[in-house]
Formats: sequence, C-alpha cells, structure tokens
Amino acid sequence: MHFTAAQIATIINGNIEGDAGTPVTSFGRIEDAEKGQLAFLSNPKYEEFLYNTKASIVIINEQQEIRQPITTTVIKVPDAYSAFALLLDKYQQIQRQQLHGIQEPSHIAATAKIGENVFIGAFAYLGEHVIVGNGQ
Repeated sequence: MHFTAAQIATIINGNIEGDAGTPVTSFGRIEDAEKGQLAFLSNPKYEEFLYNTKASIVIINEQQEIRQPITTTVIKVPDAYSAFALLLDKYQQIQRQQLHGIQEPSHIAATAKIGENVFIGAFAYLGEHVIVGNGQ
C-alpha cells in the first residue's frame, strides 16, 4: 500500500489539514502508530493520542476540535469510523484486483530478469538486462 493524503481524501471525500502529499504505507492504531502509518480517531476518549501520535495521517470527525498543536496531517470527514471502514474496503478491492502474469503480445529480452508476482501488460517491451523486481 502506498497512498498520499490527497488520494485518501479523494476516496473518503474528506478535507485535508496539513500536507496533501504526506504518504502512508500501512495502517496503525492512533495510540501506537508510527511514521508512515494511517490511523483514525472517532471516539473522543482517545483524543489525547491525537496530540502525540506518530501517525503520518489521521482521519478525524469534522466536529473534532483540535485543542493543541499537532504534527500529523489530518483528514476531516463527517464520520471517521465509517470513512476508515470504507478506505479498508477500497484497499481490499485494490488488492484483489492486482494483476499478475505476462500479457501477450509483449517482448521480453532473453537477458531480462523477472521477479515473482509481477504483471507485465500487453505491448510491453523489456530490453536487454532489464530487471523487474518482485511484486512490481
């Protein structure tokens, strides 16, 4: 997974406060998330974690008042819990749609090296000594 705040906001129809280019590569709980992770805050009893989370992006409710400085990018939505659930569903759909294999017609040079779980689309041209890593 690799998404920016702008991409996530588009999927869940949210408003960004902070850097729209902030990237995340995984999910985490707001209380123990690390840099590069996405978390959400929907229950007010966890508000204290908003101010010291290391999560790069946090999805919050529109009504959530930010009472202290924060260092994370936030995406405001009407319902953070539902938005996070929608995002997880979309992510699972993307994962299921990941293509693998080699479509024809394509040209792959004899010296090209192809990793595992790759997708090479029709009309692709892989020249001499090209290396395609695993999962690319």
